[in-house]
Amino acid sequence: MPKKTIRFVVRAHAKVNLDLRVFGTRSDGFHELRTVFQSIELHDTLTCAERPGPFAIKSRAATIPLDSSNLVWKAAAALWKTLGRAGDPCDTLVTIEKVIPMEAGLGGGSADAAASLLAFARLWGGAPVTLLREVAATVGSDIPFFLSGGTALGLGRGEEIYPLVDLPVHWVVIVQPAFGVSTAEAYTWYDEDRTAGLKEPRELQVLPVPWPTRAAQMVNDLEPPVVRRHPEIAEIKLALKDGGAVAASMSGSGSAVFGLFRTRSGAERLLRPLARGGARTHLTRTLTRGEYERRSRVVAKRA
Repeated sequence: MPKKTIRFVVRAHAKVNLDLRVFGTRSDGFHELRTVFQSIELHDTLTCAERPGPFAIKSRAATIPLDSSNLVWKAAAALWKTLGRAGDPCDTLVTIEKVIPMEAGLGGGSADAAASLLAFARLWGGAPVTLLREVAATVGSDIPFFLSGGTALGLGRGEEIYPLVDLPVHWVVIVQPAFGVSTAEAYTWYDEDRTAGLKEPRELQVLPVPWPTRAAQMVNDLEPPVVRRHPEIAEIKLALKDGGAVAASMSGSGSAVFGLFRTRSGAERLLRPLARGGARTHLTRTLTRGEYERRSRVVAKRA
């Protein structure tokens, strides 16, 4: 009988930023950050399979790159080299079922890269999670967070991860405007506005959590410069709060805006009203660290 193909399937969960402070530019060119990451149920699904030939990525999503610019490809190349394998990655096909919006500040590319590292470790003979974290930090600043999930403090470039007590479960409404914002754009606008002396008072939205208050105020320092270029984001945020959100913010570098709700019914009421002008809405919920670990496990299948 022919040998059955080994496939490893893994979910890549998105994140929102409950807080994001930017403290200027570091000597390495990155920005110094302090952020609170929060995992959410919304996810992509990756399937990594043995296949003779060059390494390849495929997806039905027309918007994602399938070449070496994809973070999954970068993660594969970095881990392959770290494992002491010669040449370029090979004999592996990655299929990405894309659900997480791109250029939305939800960490979709980084989540995919972290999930792929977990699957590659299984497919390529094993690697300790400590090694995966080291590799992840070389590929992208927030990828290490997606190896643990839940609620966590991120320092440095965002790659220094410190688990926090989990945020109590909230329902989350995500509003994805008709436009995207790249990470590079958001930080460029932040730097331009800071150079120009533009500064706005911070709106504090304290969350009921057992962390230091300063880490739970739903402040995003990237939001004002993005709102100056895209005022629709402020309108969405206001609509979420007027609709009953406990708190609302732009996530990461945008363009997605999210609102936290205590009940599913309260969140569901806003899905249709906010899906206008080309915007799309998503209903999801936060994940505890334990839920994230269970839902992100690599599952082996044979075909």
